[in-house]
Amino acid sequence: MTNVRKRRWGDRKDGRLLRTLAPFYRQIPFIMKATHDCQNAFDEKFEISEAESMIRRLRNKGYKNIGILHVFLAAYVRVMAEYPALNRFIAGQRVFARNQIEVSMVVKKQLSINSGETSIKVVFEPTDTIREVYEKINTEVEKIKTSTEPNKTEQTANTLMKIPRLPLKFIMWMLTVLDYFGKMPMSLINVSPFHSSLVISDLGSVGISKIFHHLYDFGNLPVLIAFGKKYRVFEIDKDGKLNERRYIDYGAVCDERICDGYYYAISFRHLNHYLHHPEILERPPKTVNSDID
Repeated sequence: MTNVRKRRWGDRKDGRLLRTLAPFYRQIPFIMKATHDCQNAFDEKFEISEAESMIRRLRNKGYKNIGILHVFLAAYVRVMAEYPALNRFIAGQRVFARNQIEVSMVVKKQLSINSGETSIKVVFEPTDTIREVYEKINTEVEKIKTSTEPNKTEQTANTLMKIPRLPLKFIMWMLTVLDYFGKMPMSLINVSPFHSSLVISDLGSVGISKIFHHLYDFGNLPVLIAFGKKYRVFEIDKDGKLNERRYIDYGAVCDERICDGYYYAISFRHLNHYLHHPEILERPPKTVNSDID
């Protein structure tokens, strides 16, 4: 578990309060109170030849469904292991370090218009390699695709939507208040995609380009990334030779309150390094860093 320590006064069930954070950063959630006030968006691309080469090699070794999604998530988990401030969140206008690396994504049981979809949340360790990332994701996806019963997220949504609108509106307000004070039941946090380190969307699987997907005022999600389909570009190298390159674009929307712009820039620069050198992700990280106290 990433940030599990002895719980102290002010800590939440899903995170610990950052007590040594500089006053300037502690005041920011009081200035930018809602998540929609503090969303920064940027786009990036990465060349996928090395990633596809590794994917082919791992598929030959039995990882039959491995793809770009697994590479991207393994790279992001590795970056969070090295730059733990990415795994912070804002709740009750205070800054917390999340106890675990939790990634949520939407899964369709079948790639068809009429097929239902649901959300899964996968917990990773900072030491996970791409093989472990693959196994954890596929375990959860297979549960969805093979089960005829709704998962816990669907069950919770189904229960809530049986309540009339006005009482439901009051209940959602009460949940927001409980979450503000860190009193929301852990059973609800565990099934909520809005309480995650990252939500990721693979738009390439449905053949469209990346988008900038907003964050949510409900919950404490700090980063949402959507990446698109593969595309080809012809580029001239330093020797004047024309080469074909394959790229994927991704759009990231980030909560600027959890860390400063320089920290984000360094973190995503390292993310792109791992995407261009994915063989590193086959080995555990040499060091895992902890967030400040």
